Amino acid sequence: MTTTDSPTGTRYDTAAIEADQHVPAVHITRDFDATPEQLLRAHTDPDLFVRWIGPDSTSTRIDHWDARTLGSYRYVNVHEGNEYAFRGTFPEISERRLVQTFCFEEMPEAIALETMSFEDLGGGRTRLHAFSLCDSFEGRDGMLASGMEVGVHEGYAKLDRLLAEGAV
Repeated sequence: MTTTDSPTGTRYDTAAIEADQHVPAVHITRDFDATPEQLLRAHTDPDLFVRWIGPDSTSTRIDHWDARTLGSYRYVNVHEGNEYAFRGTFPEISERRLVQTFCFEEMPEAIALETMSFEDLGGGRTRLHAFSLCDSFEGRDGMLASGMEVGVHEGYAKLDRLLAEGAV
């Protein structure tokens, strides 16, 4: 995590990923040079999503994508010929908040409820707050040990590049 202190407070130039000590959850905080609308679009537009999600060593394809309140999704990451599928639902999509369920198909019993909010910091910057509530502490710890951190950092770096290019 890279944070810098500025006159307006702490900046999260890379993702802060923290395990919650009280509930089986993960908190992610990350700042972007983007508007809240751009970040929501990057998370809900399938053509953009596949360009940034996950580690650099994977490619992604969408099998199903219905990004609307009460919609659902399924995508597959491909790494060295192996496929890893993820699926879930979108209980809520609004201007400043995205709520989704998230399931790695190889562990169907471990479903997370993820809430992302997009805080407008002004000056074309937005802070993403993500809260992933897992089914158990074991499930949360397994998610953290899975390489999730690499995927988050590398994926958001790709998103930074897309934003800088004006692709979002």
